[in-house]
Amino acid sequence: MDHEGSRARRLPLGLPAVAWSLGACHLVARAGAFVQPMLVLYLTQEQEMTPTTAGAVVAAVGIGDFASQWLGGWLGDRFGRRRTMLLGFLGTAVALAALGSAGNVPDIWAAAVGYGLAAGLFRPAGSAAVADLPARQRVRAYSLLYWAANLGYAIAATAAGVLASYGYGLLFWLNAVAVVAAASIVVVAVPETRSASSHPRRALLPALLGDRLMATMVLVHVVYFTLLMQAFATLPLLMTARGHGTATYGVVLAINGLVIVLLQPWAVVVLARRDRGAVLATSMLLAGLGAALATVAQSAAGFAAAVFVLALAQVGMAVQFGATFADLAPPDLRGGYLGVASSTWSLGTVLGPILGTALLEYSGEAWLGAFALGLGLVLFMAQRALAGFLRDRPGRPTNHLEAGAPMTSAAPRHEGQ
Repeated sequence: MDHEGSRARRLPLGLPAVAWSLGACHLVARAGAFVQPMLVLYLTQEQEMTPTTAGAVVAAVGIGDFASQWLGGWLGDRFGRRRTMLLGFLGTAVALAALGSAGNVPDIWAAAVGYGLAAGLFRPAGSAAVADLPARQRVRAYSLLYWAANLGYAIAATAAGVLASYGYGLLFWLNAVAVVAAASIVVVAVPETRSASSHPRRALLPALLGDRLMATMVLVHVVYFTLLMQAFATLPLLMTARGHGTATYGVVLAINGLVIVLLQPWAVVVLARRDRGAVLATSMLLAGLGAALATVAQSAAGFAAAVFVLALAQVGMAVQFGATFADLAPPDLRGGYLGVASSTWSLGTVLGPILGTALLEYSGEAWLGAFALGLGLVLFMAQRALAGFLRDRPGRPTNHLEAGAPMTSAAPRHEGQ
């Protein structure tokens, strides 16, 4: 990457133009992501599937997404971050058209796997591009991407609820247009950040197996994202059982993105200076609490409160997740390590909907709520136990104020790449 050129293109927050371009990709792609928040309702209402079958289709998206994180990391390390992003966005448009036109369960399931496989390629490639920045910029850059994604998500969730009332088919085509627009941003404004010397000289799997801290962190985060995703998979079913319609569900779901958009800049200022293990642990506890609150909510306000707590959990996780795993990654395996880190979310999208819908259907709301709260407590204790190992990790930035400088336009001008 041209470091002198990056200085000339430095923009507010002390970040280079590539970070803002990646943020624009997140914003456009997520603002048009109308299918994902309405997928369960589309499958149960339009396709007349049972909740368990719908959960299996949502899990199929997660299966594809899980594979895409490993594939995206591998492609990003070997063929470039930029090419991988383009492949992902254009492939997503094709997969959305197939998913929206499929008429039977096998075809829907296959299209859902393809959708997850293509849509997930952007994340490890984009994360690796951010990891290519200096370490002191990563917390702010990752937070910018997460902030942009959730601003887009809030727009999509609100609009999707309204659009769905006119028919679900329109959602698929508008979503496809949005990802093509995101691909255009990559073509115009995202340079390749992988340097010629960054080709991996080691195999990824042996390096991961020999890294006990990374392996343990991956396991803990798989469980966390399973907990989080079961909450969002069961939320529309819980709300429907209380008599709330799709428009109300869309508004409640939009609160998740809006809270993150409003609190993320402030959270970077406050939480980036805190101990990483403590921030991650607290986020996991809040996820369990929010999921439990959703099972006892009755009114729209009650569901909104549960989603608010879930959003707080995501805010804390967003501040430290990307930078923590970027610091764990060796320079020659950044794409692979960050792909594995992203796959924890992907695996959670597979396990969460299956586990959550099954518990809700066969055990009831009370057991689902107790399970969520208990799991949140276990995760809190496990992540707290790992906090010391994260602090002692060799190669981690020792200056917390540099590694997590405030996400503000007053950031020192010398922090440009």
